[in-house]
Amino acid sequence: MARMKELPPALLDAVAYAARAHRSQLRKDDQTPYVSHPFRVCLIVRHLFGVDDADALAAAVLHDTIEDTDTDYDDLVEKFGPNVASWVAALSKDKRLPDDEREAAYMKTLSQSPWQVKVCKLADIYDNLSDSASLNSKGREKSLARSRKYLDALRADLPEQAKRPFEIVSDLLKRKQKS
Repeated sequence: MARMKELPPALLDAVAYAARAHRSQLRKDDQTPYVSHPFRVCLIVRHLFGVDDADALAAAVLHDTIEDTDTDYDDLVEKFGPNVASWVAALSKDKRLPDDEREAAYMKTLSQSPWQVKVCKLADIYDNLSDSASLNSKGREKSLARSRKYLDALRADLPEQAKRPFEIVSDLLKRKQKS
């Protein structure tokens, strides 16, 4: 993994933006500030998966802003450009659809997405699996089942940049299923 010589200003802006956007939200344990999740996703992309692409890292830290805050696509285009905005949009479920339709559309989008989206989603799955111990048994089962479905969707046309992250997340899922 190459060392970044400096932190890109757009990445620092994305971190601050995510912190503001998620400022009043908590994780499912009702104790942890939600923003810790997108921060961890960004750290997983960078340090566990070895990705140093600044736009991919910005998308990682912003990945839940469209889905879970009042941020919209146009806000992200204006602030971070069309690539980051389109990747975050691909990582966002359309909550206007019924659950089954929403999940099917989301998995189709994931399967057709560029490597940056796939790597961000893999980091999202990794973090959610890592955090699953705080869920009740029904919540853990739901998390494991969705993780399996997302991995199946991400497996389609897996680009080289996503192969190692895919293996890391698949291994974690196997360990979680055994425990």
